[in-house]
Amino acid sequence: MNNYLNPSEQYWYKEGTWSEAYTRFGAHPAVINDQKGYVFSVWAPHAKAVYVTGDFCDWQAFRYPMKHDVDQGIFSLFIAGAEEGQCYKYVLEDETGELFYKADPYANYAQQPPETASRLIDLSKHRWKDKRWLNKRRKTNHMEQPLNIYEVQLGSWKRNEDGSYYSYEQLKKTLIPYVKEMGYTHLELMPVMEYPFDGSWGYQITGYYAPTSRFGSPSDFMAFIDACHQENIGVILDWVPGHFCQDSHGLSMFDGKKLYEKEKHAQWGTLKFDFSKGEVRSFLLSNAMFWLKEFHVDGLRVDGVTSMLYLNFGIDDPQLKKFNEKGTEEDLRSIQFIQKLNSTVGEKFPDVMMIAEESTAWPLVTYPPKDGGLGFHYKWDMGWMHDTLHYMQTDFPWRPGNHHLLTFSMMYNFNENFVLALSHDEVVHGKCSLIGRMPGDWWRQFAGMRALAFYQMTHPGAKHNFMGNEFAQFIEWREYEGLQWFMLDYDTHQHLQDFNRDLNHFFLSSKALWQENYSWEGFEWMDADNEKQSTLLYRRKGKLDRDEEIILINFVPEVYDEYRIGVPKKAWYKEVFNTDAKEYGGSGRINTGYYKAEKIPMHGQSYSICIKTPPIGGMVIQRVGPKEVKEKILKK
Repeated sequence: MNNYLNPSEQYWYKEGTWSEAYTRFGAHPAVINDQKGYVFSVWAPHAKAVYVTGDFCDWQAFRYPMKHDVDQGIFSLFIAGAEEGQCYKYVLEDETGELFYKADPYANYAQQPPETASRLIDLSKHRWKDKRWLNKRRKTNHMEQPLNIYEVQLGSWKRNEDGSYYSYEQLKKTLIPYVKEMGYTHLELMPVMEYPFDGSWGYQITGYYAPTSRFGSPSDFMAFIDACHQENIGVILDWVPGHFCQDSHGLSMFDGKKLYEKEKHAQWGTLKFDFSKGEVRSFLLSNAMFWLKEFHVDGLRVDGVTSMLYLNFGIDDPQLKKFNEKGTEEDLRSIQFIQKLNSTVGEKFPDVMMIAEESTAWPLVTYPPKDGGLGFHYKWDMGWMHDTLHYMQTDFPWRPGNHHLLTFSMMYNFNENFVLALSHDEVVHGKCSLIGRMPGDWWRQFAGMRALAFYQMTHPGAKHNFMGNEFAQFIEWREYEGLQWFMLDYDTHQHLQDFNRDLNHFFLSSKALWQENYSWEGFEWMDADNEKQSTLLYRRKGKLDRDEEIILINFVPEVYDEYRIGVPKKAWYKEVFNTDAKEYGGSGRINTGYYKAEKIPMHGQSYSICIKTPPIGGMVIQRVGPKEVKEKILKK
């Protein structure tokens, strides 16, 4: 028996289009001649010989030589008696006789760092209970549903009192109820693929097919995702196909020569994948399919897309710059891989979302490859993030001169399908926490946090927030400890968490805020240019006429008792949400009555109403029917 590829598989593998390579490579349980064991397969075309060593042979290096198919560059072997949970590595010998001890590139389980061996496991044992979720996912268009993402680094959301990690089981019992209570639709997990160095936050990977063992087994991680789905919470994984770390037990110089890598990454000191090799493309394409199929994840947020698109990303010296055969700087092979990746996901998992972290003006990121696009569903709006945070940290007297920072995003907003992300990158490396950027005294800082969240939630686009933003942790995020949950003992932080919970649930219940999130059908400026008073006024609209809301945001402490705003129809209106409510730590400047539209033109509308504005805050105005108004009057 061997585990070499059949002709079709060999062709797809070398062509770079095989999306199921993980079913043949790595270590898989098998029964051969009535003997239980594991079949091992590894691609190592430069190796003279490869051996499997591990617990099953007391780590003798040469006990189990693998059979070699020279044409395929693949080594394979069945080891009877190998058992689940045992550790193993490959010992690769090059032409000079030098030995390299390597973890399995396709391993599904790994030792907990700093240990580096792979572990045997049977992933088929978990019995999924998320059929209802998957059926619902198949029947709905995620672009017409609310998308409110909570980004989490599992090792630092919470920790035990002794500083040890929460396990997947503990996270299942604590994180999932919290996400549900807070009104987030999806969890986005910073990389869970096995990584050696905590300080990389998971973005420098050694085990692409193994969820990190820091928090438990792969089966435990499956159970965590399963539990998320049973609570109607989607799971998005950060995925890093652009580069990998240089650790000696990983992919670096895997068989004594460059195999998976092309060159060093100019900016990060990692190794860039060699997309000219079909086997490397199949490795990564299969990896994406692995997480979507075997772990039922609902989306991939592809990290560092910009670094993949440009040959000279991070290279400043003109003499070191490279160019493609067209004489331009695009990395054509990486682009082709990205397009193939998104096309394949679209074919096999049309209900799964693909999100690009892309920070330049690269065109057509969220357009289909057949139209020249990259094929993602969504792209992070880095421009909105930079402009908005720049504005929010501007002191109040200078905000009128920076008003354009709030409105510029709508000049391009519907060129792509955007995610408005306030991610981990914005609260590290000396940038300060979000609350630390807010000007003014304590009260104004928290009012600023509420205004920022409200602006994000009512602006077109999907929503994304990093853990700790919701209760205003004062210090920057630290991966080596849990969030400062003790801050919720203070009223100001508890009020802000309450505010974000209620804002999230209001967002979920408001079709106007998400049903037409990616086109002009869902948005209309009413007053974009009131820089003197530092206010914004706009309408959000759903598919039905009744699903309409008017948004007013005041970004300065000055208030107005009679602020007239245009309304589209002769009807009654009421305020349905206000960031300045006392229960959120605000001053209580809310509008409690019903307002009948007057025949006074304003903001391009034939009618208007007069309301009072909150300090550094926003409100939502809805049209109400005469029946509701009549009932309100009768109650009085």
